[in-house]
Amino acid sequence: MKIFKLSKKATLLAAAITALYSSYVAAATELKVAFNQSDKHPQYQALKEFGEQLSKATDGRYKVSVFPNELLGDQRASLELVQNGAIQMAVVANPLVENYDKTFAVLGIPYVYANTAHQEKVFTSDILDNLFASTKKFGFEVLTAYTAGARSLYTKGAPIKTIADLKGKKIRVLQSDTMIKMLSCMGGTGVPMNQGEVYTAIQQGVLDGAENNEITYADLKQYEVAPYFSRTGHLRVADLLVVSESFLSSMTPEDQATLKKLAKESTKKEFELWNAQIKTAEAFAKEKGATFVEVDTKPFQESCKPLQEELIRTPEQKALYEKIIALK
Repeated sequence: MKIFKLSKKATLLAAAITALYSSYVAAATELKVAFNQSDKHPQYQALKEFGEQLSKATDGRYKVSVFPNELLGDQRASLELVQNGAIQMAVVANPLVENYDKTFAVLGIPYVYANTAHQEKVFTSDILDNLFASTKKFGFEVLTAYTAGARSLYTKGAPIKTIADLKGKKIRVLQSDTMIKMLSCMGGTGVPMNQGEVYTAIQQGVLDGAENNEITYADLKQYEVAPYFSRTGHLRVADLLVVSESFLSSMTPEDQATLKKLAKESTKKEFELWNAQIKTAEAFAKEKGATFVEVDTKPFQESCKPLQEELIRTPEQKALYEKIIALK
């Protein structure tokens, strides 16, 4: 009888140890997220909160670890790592995904969004769900889109208020044919250049200015050489949170649904964080002598319509464009 009791205790102890071990194993399932910006960035902060919510919602079965500052490679390399399942997730710029499906190009068309609120409405709606799921065949799926802010013009000498003000002005743009064409439509000359060269180029007169968001403008101290920030808001860049298809398929349907739901909800938080950081950046730049100028963007929008038409080539692109416009 005594031996039986010991055996029963041993069995119960073994069961308890097994349960604890199983819990530990589940808690140790790590989702590595590649991120190319710093841990101060709004997207990083949104990802951290997303990770905390995912862990809580799955009783600790998943742990999200965000690796900032390109610790897991640049965006192109990290997307490849996601595709082959070496890491679970990454944040990549929309143009990288365009290489797999040209329909994504619509998300980066100049003036496709009326304002930040319109872009948020698009990103948090369901009109992008089918597009985001369509990349499964490439080894990854897009979970959600984050804003990277509105790009505007900043110059030295005088602010840009009209298309005429841009005539003859050399403005640094991203290394993209679309960006060069966009500046041309707006009346200026787009000059592709690495970000690290911009400050000196403006200072030495090689450039008359550049275009970017308020956060980059303040962080890189470009207000020192280009103190006039004209709020043209000509481009609102999308960054995409992608997940490995092989990892996603290893999750239960319930956990997949939870992951997708929380990822999409994190977009709203990222917009809140971005908008708050923009205000801080703008206030800082103003303290340092920058002048922020409100611009009537309608003439700029009209000037970009031929480029919009040029960029919308397929029926799928046209259909998505119309859905986005309908949400204005």
